[in-house]
Amino acid sequence: MKLSFLSLASGSSGNCYYLGTSEYGILIDAGIGIRTIKKVLKDKNINFNNIIAVLITHDHADHIKTVGCLGEKYNIPVYTTEAVHGGIAKSRYVEEILGTSRRIIEKEISFQIRDFTITAFEVPHDSTDNVGYHITFENHTFTFATDVGHITETVSKYMCMANHLIIEANYDEEMLKFGTYPHFLKERVASPTGHLSNNEAAEFLATHYHAGLKDIWLCHLSRDNNHPELAYKTIDIRLFKEGIRVGKDVTLTALKRSTPSDLYEFE
Repeated sequence: MKLSFLSLASGSSGNCYYLGTSEYGILIDAGIGIRTIKKVLKDKNINFNNIIAVLITHDHADHIKTVGCLGEKYNIPVYTTEAVHGGIAKSRYVEEILGTSRRIIEKEISFQIRDFTITAFEVPHDSTDNVGYHITFENHTFTFATDVGHITETVSKYMCMANHLIIEANYDEEMLKFGTYPHFLKERVASPTGHLSNNEAAEFLATHYHAGLKDIWLCHLSRDNNHPELAYKTIDIRLFKEGIRVGKDVTLTALKRSTPSDLYEFE
């Protein structure tokens, strides 16, 4: 079956990704409105009724806004750790309390959703709990690593296993330093439990590139401290220094914050 990947939104105002086939699909995070989710999927000729699961990375508002609606109104199972579910239940941003749709998973214990084999893994971030997802489908492996304070051995392990990597490039260090954020917020963003900078993502990619890595998508770009062209250029230049050619050895895309990406299809 043909596999499709789509970013519906990727940024501090909302995050949501789709991975699926012509028969079924899953959402990774649900931080945008239900109307937007339905409209984007319809525009891409994806049947909303084919969504069979939602995976949640953590309980910050830009990742869970619509999770209650998806779980309780549309009866779509919502998978995440017990701690994240606890954070969702306490969040003032989620109107519907998850009940029968609630599914508990554990980090680094794989589980199956149809033909997807999914493994959640620990990611450092200042939420109640935070995970990335490693998802395999036939000969394809996707790793989602968003809201990454710093790259640990565990995060590195799962990112290095990917053919298709969604990696955070949240901020440009100079833009953050000289920007309008108050000092405490600048410290929070740049902390080991904050976000990953363009340079940190670039250094990791340049030093851990392997021939099996086919696609890189830069995700969760800051509205105030980054922009897609700068993130792309930072990674492109650093890869080039290692002899890695974007467009030849690997594809590179900086995902926009509130604009859907192209629909990427894989045989």
